[in-house]
Amino acid sequence: MRKGLYAGTFDPLTLGHLDVIKRAAKLVDELTVLVANNNLKQHRFTKEERLDMVRKVVKDIPNVKIDSTESLVVRYAKEHGIGMMFRGLRNIQDYEYEYSLANYNTNIDPDVETVLLFPTNNMHFVSSSSIKELVYHGVDISRYIPKENIKIVEDRLKAKS
Repeated sequence: MRKGLYAGTFDPLTLGHLDVIKRAAKLVDELTVLVANNNLKQHRFTKEERLDMVRKVVKDIPNVKIDSTESLVVRYAKEHGIGMMFRGLRNIQDYEYEYSLANYNTNIDPDVETVLLFPTNNMHFVSSSSIKELVYHGVDISRYIPKENIKIVEDRLKAKS
């Protein structure tokens, strides 16, 4: 069985993330969408809220399962017999970050391969931090966030701004 993993903080989950999830799910028998905590980021949504946002939009993709971790993603992959980690690559800044990350991960576990997917549907500029800024300024985010999650994203981000 070919197992893959797509990890992110998903704070919040965007249509760009969902695009990668759908495409990665076609390439493996089982895809784990992993909600990870990044100690360098201050999350606006709780881990449970982020898990729920993912659950709402992947419920119709049969080979996707959802989990979370406090550990390094590459360690999670090894512990769960996952040999492929998918990453989205939007721009040159992402490339530099993903290149470094892939090298660190290879040093930690050379058996886990990093697979980069480029965005489709004009999602190359969408980021969770941009969504936060748009909500702060009262801009409609329906072009960037799955419809199932718009209310929680707007409510939470408006309350914290």
